[in-house]
Amino acid sequence: METKKEESNAFKGYSIGDEATDFKLKNIDDQFVSLADYPNAKGFIVIFTCNHCPYAVAYEDRIIALDKKYKDLGYPVIAINPNDPTVQPEDSMEMMKVRAQKKGFTFPYLLDEGQAIYPQYGATKTPHVFLLNKENGKNIVKYIGTIDDNYSDEKDVSTKYVENAVDALLNGKKVPLETTVAIGCTIKVKK
Repeated sequence: METKKEESNAFKGYSIGDEATDFKLKNIDDQFVSLADYPNAKGFIVIFTCNHCPYAVAYEDRIIALDKKYKDLGYPVIAINPNDPTVQPEDSMEMMKVRAQKKGFTFPYLLDEGQAIYPQYGATKTPHVFLLNKENGKNIVKYIGTIDDNYSDEKDVSTKYVENAVDALLNGKKVPLETTVAIGCTIKVKK
């Protein structure tokens, strides 16, 4: 009975307060990146995103802005492409490199090769954010969801969910809204 419960949780992904496991994924510079590579980070803004999805593309500048705003404050962006490139060729490592250079990404852009990481987290869309906070050497999930309340027009955003969450953590406060619904494209997997 216990085994079935564990199996179903493996596919459910993380909830607020869960410990996120580390990973080691290939970056666009062909180096492997893990959360352990950032010993001085206070936490991480882990964003599952990709090249082809119009929602992900609409958020790219805001993702770069999040990294520029929070990296030096201890919360760098770690972007992970969860899509299988055989299903969505625009999301291949080569195309990721082209996209990152064109947009001037300031953060690691990793490929979830073999698609082992996104199900652990429970990511279902691109983009899908998991804000982690380091607590007693563990990465604890503090926010899950979307970046803000208007994917289509940055000028019409009224609530910046990720910024509010990181600001709360930086000020030693509880995250005001811990979960929102991620808006985006489905993750592409082999049938």
